[in-house]
Amino acid sequence: MSSLPTIQFAAPALPSSGVLVLVTGRDGALPDGLPEAVKSAAERAASLGKFKGKALASVDTIAPSESGLDRVLLIGGLGEEASREEEWLKLGGAIAAKLSGATEATIWTAGATTVPNSREAASIGLGVLLRLYKFDRYKSKKAKEGEDDAADAPLSVTIAVSEPEAAKGAFEELEAVGEGVRLARDLVNEPANILTTTEYAARIEALRATGLEVETLDEDQMRELKMFALLGVSQGSPTPARLCVMRWNGGAAGEAPVAFVGKGVVFDTGGVSIKPAAGMDEMKGDMGGSAAVVGLMRALAGRKAKVNAIGVVGLVENAVDGMAQRPGDIVTAMSGTTIEVLNTDAEGRLVLADALWYTQDRFKPRFMVNLATLTGAIIVALGNQHAGLFSNNDELAERLLSSGLETGEKVWRMPLGKDYDKMIEGKFADIKNVGNGRSAGSITAAQFLQRFVNDVPWAHLDVAGTAMGSPSNEYNQSWASGFGVRLLNRLVEEHYEAR
Repeated sequence: MSSLPTIQFAAPALPSSGVLVLVTGRDGALPDGLPEAVKSAAERAASLGKFKGKALASVDTIAPSESGLDRVLLIGGLGEEASREEEWLKLGGAIAAKLSGATEATIWTAGATTVPNSREAASIGLGVLLRLYKFDRYKSKKAKEGEDDAADAPLSVTIAVSEPEAAKGAFEELEAVGEGVRLARDLVNEPANILTTTEYAARIEALRATGLEVETLDEDQMRELKMFALLGVSQGSPTPARLCVMRWNGGAAGEAPVAFVGKGVVFDTGGVSIKPAAGMDEMKGDMGGSAAVVGLMRALAGRKAKVNAIGVVGLVENAVDGMAQRPGDIVTAMSGTTIEVLNTDAEGRLVLADALWYTQDRFKPRFMVNLATLTGAIIVALGNQHAGLFSNNDELAERLLSSGLETGEKVWRMPLGKDYDKMIEGKFADIKNVGNGRSAGSITAAQFLQRFVNDVPWAHLDVAGTAMGSPSNEYNQSWASGFGVRLLNRLVEEHYEAR
């Protein structure tokens, strides 16, 4: 893996080496106090590059030799865009994209259109970290020989701010969130022959080092709990199912936890209802919902969040052999609900049925949010720009919508209702695992899940279009986005942590 940059904060002082990044004011205005030679070089670069200071636009120039600097980079500062935290991430990411080959850089924000406060300056730093994420652990040295070695050299970034200690404190928390995002990206990017269910469970168990309590249930324990919906998905695979429970106890003793549940299908062939060959390789990412839960729990532990939180992930492989589940099979979930399995490729909801019931029954949480790469239908409806949000609780839904707008991990609320519920009524069992044809595919999947939450406030996030293969942006160039970690961290931070 490529080395991560070092982010630090300091009082404004012009550097004498490395890259000087000037975040400009309106119409490209430069900050006061620049050495004349540096100012002249920057003005000439702006003129030749027709740089007008538009947000995130940039122009680069070689620094005058007497300055000791290598380069001067001008980048347009934020105006009205500065109202949301994501915009500061974008600024950091846009800067990082221009630092190829650099080993030292100073970001100067004193002359910006909108000067960042401590949290916003920390978000610039997080944007740098997230932009420079790479998943290249399986590229051999020979394959890298033609690449620019300097591009992977360690980079030190100093952000000049008026209150460096406050910014440093804010960044320590955001850096923990960034570690959670990077962990989620790593998990989704891993190939399925490496990240088997047992390997995945082992990586979760390694998070005990962060202060999380971790418990792993094996197949015998799940059979005792009568989790036959989850186990039915796994029965065609040589890699055994696991259910991992993560706990973070940062709140008051005895206070009900908040809970997050993730679908962890480490590879999805579709089972007997096998998927087409084209694009099946991307089904290594069918555990993107669980990766977000694991990354979130890593983030909460890393920043010592003042909340009690539970993370539960069901880990299975949906494979095909002589023991695989068949269309027409009937399984009984932990809740006692019987389910006709009419399509073995609608397996994620079977995993979540038992994981959700187990979570609400054992932990009595304040709310549950589950995440799953559940349906292709949500991509038809929303593309890759929003995750689908389904909820039985308006307050929880509104808080998720607000957190999504702030972080840029956007969600769009979709309907639930009794009319849709009729579409999953079973012929030979209580319910079936698919609706009637292609109509309302994402909604009927959500209606299915709702059967297993009891009266707990609950939200389902269908992240099929956002956890993997989503459009790249200033702070993410990875196939796996880590979607959900920052969204849910913001939800917890804003509404559920002790003050």
